[in-house]
Parts: sequence; C-alpha cells; structure tokens
Amino acid sequence: QVQLVESGGGLVQSGGSLRLSCAISGLFVQYVDIAWFRQAPGKEREGVLCVTSENNNTYSLDSVEGRFTISRDVARNTVYLQMNSLKPEDTAVYGCHAFWPLTSRDYWGQGTQVTVSS
Repeated sequence: QVQLVESGGGLVQSGGSLRLSCAISGLFVQYVDIAWFRQAPGKEREGVLCVTSENNNTYSLDSVEGRFTISRDVARNTVYLQMNSLKPEDTAVYGCHAFWPLTSRDYWGQGTQVTVSS
C-alpha cells in the first residue's frame, strides 16, 4: 500500500522558514515524479514545485522561484520542500503528490497547513 505522509507545517512569521517533509512508503522515491501543491482558502489548488524521476529536473511556480527548493532523500525515501522568505500569501494547505511513470498511477498525501503571519 502506497502512503505519502506530510509533516512540518505550522505557523511562522513573514520572512521565516519552514521545511516540509513527505515520507513515502510503498514506492521508491527515486523512481517517481514528485510535486508539492498548495491550496489556499477560496482558491484553486496550484503546483508549487516538482522534480522529475527521469532526469531530476525541477520546475517551480514563479512566485516561489528562489525561495522554495525541493529535494529527495533516497535513504529516507522522503521528499522535502524547503521554504524560505515566507510571505503571508504562501499561507495554504501544502500536499505532496507522486506520479509513478511505470504504472501511470498517482498518489496524494493528506496535506499539512502552513500559516504565515504578517
């Protein structure tokens, strides 16, 4: 059974940092495409950052470019989202998503709340 479990969310002041974790079981993190999404109240879900399994390329939302980074820890089978210089508009529920190219199946975590106070 595949599970994605996020952690690391919380309340932080504007300008602060948080690191979100997405611990994966049932899949090998190096073989899946991983993306972090977020959804703010009253807004549509948007992709924040992703990293591909094939060539490790990363793609980011313009508004987080230079502030957020995504990384994989193969030994821990975990993906991280490092968020620096946080702004109130980054407030949202953040979730990780895995896409396994071999089977074309995808999986979601339950999400973790990030709140940035001004």
